Amino acid sequence: MSVNHYENFPVGSIVMPRRLRKPTHAVYAFARTADDIADEGGADDETRLQGLTELERELDRIQNGETPQTALMRRLNDEAVRPFQMPLEPFYDLLSAFKQDVVKKRYQNFGELVDYCRRSANPVGRIMLHLYGEHDPVSIARSDGICTALQLINFWQDVAVDWQKGRVYIPQDDLARFKVSEEQIAEGKADFAFRRLMAHECERAFAMLKGGSPLGKTLKGRIGFELRMIIVGGQLILQKLDGIQYDVFNNRPVLDKKDWLIIVKRAFQKK
Repeated sequence: MSVNHYENFPVGSIVMPRRLRKPTHAVYAFARTADDIADEGGADDETRLQGLTELERELDRIQNGETPQTALMRRLNDEAVRPFQMPLEPFYDLLSAFKQDVVKKRYQNFGELVDYCRRSANPVGRIMLHLYGEHDPVSIARSDGICTALQLINFWQDVAVDWQKGRVYIPQDDLARFKVSEEQIAEGKADFAFRRLMAHECERAFAMLKGGSPLGKTLKGRIGFELRMIIVGGQLILQKLDGIQYDVFNNRPVLDKKDWLIIVKRAFQKK
């Protein structure tokens, strides 16, 4: 579940313990609301930034022990933050990423992009680990790797979608290295150079996903099962990208019913 590409991953699914569904829904409502402020509708940048700043002020009120003014943030505080003693840093990080999405449309190198993922995707994993009571550094590091990988996978399946929003997440250094221009993205031209570029980006995302995947085996119970489902889902999207030869302009890969059967079956196989 990444903050600005949330449609691929279920929230509050039946495998999640009942006691965690309300806080998870409250967190998701916060993330989706902030995402909509940053990305949906026809508001100008100033209006979007103002809306995100208002959410930030609500977090400040929670941090100061005050009652939030909006129902959304009262729900977040009452159902997630206060009962689970959640740190607020991940929520501030999410808002920072949303603000960046409003004003920053290009990334010079992979390091810049990973820093964005650190604030746009990793906080969600850290929030979920906190809800499940997992706080050890190894689990957090593996979670960060998985979340960043999933965010990158979403970027690579959505190159055409993001172009329509004026955004290019492919690092400018990589475009130059593989001799792919933004004009080519605008034209929807998936030639050999573009396919090589996308293969490179997907291989890097796969390596990060693989690096974090042991977390799905070390976490016990439902959280481990849920995480293994998410990891397999990311792997399947990468396989679909390879299967369409990275022509994301004419074929945006999504998970269908058959894929979900595969996901559940593989998730049961811990080895």
